[in-house]
Amino acid sequence: MAIDVKKNLRENKGLWIFVGVGIVVAVLLGVFVAPWASSSPDGLEKVAEDKGFIKKAEEEKPTWTHSPMKDYAFPGVKSEKASTGISGLVGVLITLAAATVIGLLALGLNRLHKKRMSAEGSPDAP
Repeated sequence: MAIDVKKNLRENKGLWIFVGVGIVVAVLLGVFVAPWASSSPDGLEKVAEDKGFIKKAEEEKPTWTHSPMKDYAFPGVKSEKASTGISGLVGVLITLAAATVIGLLALGLNRLHKKRMSAEGSPDAP
């Protein structure tokens, strides 16, 4: 069962425009808005400070010390804002790649299920 890509693009043109605009917006936010995000503690960190258990967390070696981009800093880039922007772009690309892989796996599993159902002679459920 081959996929007609051109037919798929024509039939789902609105969906592909929506997806494309979403990707562009995510990249723009990650690259151009993230560098100016607040440096104030986020909600979880603020509660930890208010309740007094942040000291315990600071005493232990955090898991993210081995992260390639800890604190949104891209290695080798001196400018903090540029480093954060590059980290935002890399984060968007990694998320997009993961979503694509998951989507393709789901599509493949769906096709496999349909193929098995047709081989057994059972009608496809709507």
